[in-house]
Amino acid sequence: MKFARVFLPLVLLLACSSEPRPRPPGVLFVSVEQQSAWVRNFNPLFAGAGARWPTRAGVYECMQIFSSAQGRWVPWLAIQHAWTEDQKTLRFTLRENVLWSDGKPFTAEDVAFTFGLLKKHPALDAGGVWRFISDVKVEGPRTVAFTFSRVYLPGFADLAHQIIVPRHIWEHVADPVTFTNPEPVATGPFTQVTLFRNQVYELGRNPHYWMPGKPAVSALRFLAFPTNDQANMALVEGEVDWAGNFVPAVDRTFVSRDPAHHNRWFPLYGSTVFLYPNTTRPPLDDVRVRKALSMALDRDRLVEVAMYGYTRPADATALNDAYTGWKDPEVAKDSWTHYDLTQANKLLDEAGLARGEDGIRRLPDGKPFAVDLEVVSGWSDWVRAGQVVGRDLRKLGISVQLKTYEFGTWFTRLQKGEFQLAISWSLDGPTPYNFYKWLLSPRTVRPVGEVAAANWHRLGDAEADELLIRFERAGTPEEQHALMSAVQKRFSALAPAIPLFPNPSWGESNSLRFTGFPTEQNPYARLAPHAEPDSLLVLTELTPRER
Repeated sequence: MKFARVFLPLVLLLACSSEPRPRPPGVLFVSVEQQSAWVRNFNPLFAGAGARWPTRAGVYECMQIFSSAQGRWVPWLAIQHAWTEDQKTLRFTLRENVLWSDGKPFTAEDVAFTFGLLKKHPALDAGGVWRFISDVKVEGPRTVAFTFSRVYLPGFADLAHQIIVPRHIWEHVADPVTFTNPEPVATGPFTQVTLFRNQVYELGRNPHYWMPGKPAVSALRFLAFPTNDQANMALVEGEVDWAGNFVPAVDRTFVSRDPAHHNRWFPLYGSTVFLYPNTTRPPLDDVRVRKALSMALDRDRLVEVAMYGYTRPADATALNDAYTGWKDPEVAKDSWTHYDLTQANKLLDEAGLARGEDGIRRLPDGKPFAVDLEVVSGWSDWVRAGQVVGRDLRKLGISVQLKTYEFGTWFTRLQKGEFQLAISWSLDGPTPYNFYKWLLSPRTVRPVGEVAAANWHRLGDAEADELLIRFERAGTPEEQHALMSAVQKRFSALAPAIPLFPNPSWGESNSLRFTGFPTEQNPYARLAPHAEPDSLLVLTELTPRER
């Protein structure tokens, strides 16, 4: 019966007509977020504010875009960049003739002002750019120079991907952290909020977009779907043109219904999904316990049952397929991510967590080893993953209760460290540097109760951090790979978080009404709309099909 809730709506869909209902021409229907009701928030600077998609890659824009599908940087608001010889100053040259959506010119002053906001309001500086830059100077209407306080080559990605806001609007905002920005003024292709209700919102074209003749799509429309199942129903019925959903049996339930127009592409470029232990709560602060939890998990069964075989079990490096060239094959073989219930029980015994007569292990104070495992309600793949993880951990004599929360509540608890175990994603970037920094660096650890951009498990290691700091200065590929191999060894030794599987980069498209979607054969971007800022590449490429 555990599959009935997932399959029933999809089975019913097979009897439904695939003919979509009439809709306004040129309006792209998108399914990205699962929400029961929309909140009007287009704040691109504060990640914890829950801004609507595509605020950070469609409404607002960054200076350059790293396309993981292409493996290269794509010029955007900035057409080029240059380092000084000592690698302590980085200059961006901005694109000419870019206007904000209210018709005012975009200049280097806007870039400098945006970074000034991050300095004035540290809650906005999720990437911590002011930990490695000391100054931002305008050197002309189209040139902005960043002075680094130390050599920090990975900082280029943080600066290039920073969303830029207009000075003439945001200098009048009293509190940019709490500002919901209901009427955004931006440089992106879709800036006009033409409709906003609890169950639907629509974004129209930027009347001053800098890319001639684009976007070709006239508007984006979003319907509120509380769960994956409801979103999938709309996708299969032809109501949605572009989606980033987990769809069970996608080839049968979606692709096969219209093979000429229905496409899916799920490369394993999505962030690795982890079981995060809150290491501030004993006994999860004990590496033996964390590795025991990991070894109790039958990942082969997990990816088959929860993920329908769309992915693979994680190894001890935890790296996804975008980082294949970085992976240390010896570290990948480490045994703590292999299913071994006998060894898992041995580790818990060594940690002093003996089984009671009822079969439940006891903490040193005699209390049962009981944990809550938190996931997002409505995310059916992760809910099933939580069910599988819970059953596996119970075999160790751990009492596990699966708890589901609406996304906002779940994410707040995760960010503040108010959980015991939680399933969530990880951060990535052009290299594995950001991935491991946010898993291991003491610089990313925040006190419980304070919002953390990542490192939700709250573990820092000085030895790993020294390797990461050396990577920040490494100028050759050989040195970078050697250092990253050492970081991987440290990650495997500490098991700060428990990798489950690389998340597929979920992407489905229906080309009945629009052409230009990325495909495996034309991978100019990831098909997944969640893959910011890749979605800018897609939104400016799509074209309504002539009917």
